[in-house]
Amino acid sequence: MSDLNTTSNTEPRQAPAEPPYQAREIVFRGKGTKGGPITRLVSPSDVGNLIKPFVFFDAVNAQPGAGPNFGFHPHSGIATVTLLISGSIWYEETNGRRGELAAGDVEWVRAGGGVWHAGGLAGTAPMKAFQMWLALPPELESTPAESRYVRAAEVSYEWPVRVILGRYGNARSPIDSPARLNYLDVSLKAGERWIYVTPPRHDVGWVVVYEGSVRVPDLIESGELVVFSESEGMISFEAAEDTRFLLGSAAKHPYPLVLGRYSVHTSEAALSTGEAEIRRIGVELHGLSRRAV
Repeated sequence: MSDLNTTSNTEPRQAPAEPPYQAREIVFRGKGTKGGPITRLVSPSDVGNLIKPFVFFDAVNAQPGAGPNFGFHPHSGIATVTLLISGSIWYEETNGRRGELAAGDVEWVRAGGGVWHAGGLAGTAPMKAFQMWLALPPELESTPAESRYVRAAEVSYEWPVRVILGRYGNARSPIDSPARLNYLDVSLKAGERWIYVTPPRHDVGWVVVYEGSVRVPDLIESGELVVFSESEGMISFEAAEDTRFLLGSAAKHPYPLVLGRYSVHTSEAALSTGEAEIRRIGVELHGLSRRAV
């Protein structure tokens, strides 16, 4: 199993003793819907309402020559977060930025008031990646778009966590994401135990296992999404085998999810403004891009 962060310990590590907290119960579990190389685990119209601000989540497992490649497409009102586990991908934005990401890298695009971007499989190796959409609060959903590309070496680490967004212990993400939100890439060896004590007001919590299996204490297998009850209780993990999983926790997004085709906003007025802006960018894109829309 690949491990982007290794330690010198050869014995299983244990989480330090913690004061008693009420453990969270599992309220949903599933393996999503598979379509070709993409498995959709969360959509705004289903599980996204349960775990908002995490409103969309895709797992991508692709072979060279088989795609997927996404031509230019728009977003508004959200931020997209792409975490590359293996292989490489290319990206391009309507602001002129383009390049490639390698294993362990992170792409952050805060669409805000509107942006178009494109991307897909690069190189000759199989690719595994995860893409998530975050619903933004009113003060961010219509702001100018911004992006950040974080190399694997820049991702902060504190056992057993790579901090993709937010913070854990002394480790903090270099990405300026909305407050009261964590998105963590966790690696445990067989037999290791770890207790995630929920930060204050993080009443939303979920896990996606993508290698091995882990007990919470119910067993979660590779490919499963598990959603925990809304509370500020701890989540205790014990690796049944070498395992890696993604964990999200946050304060519940208190706004409705007003949906467009590529957009999520907090109101019809904000959606109308965002869709008008992405239409304007789309008109310009036909003359600016060397790729097909």
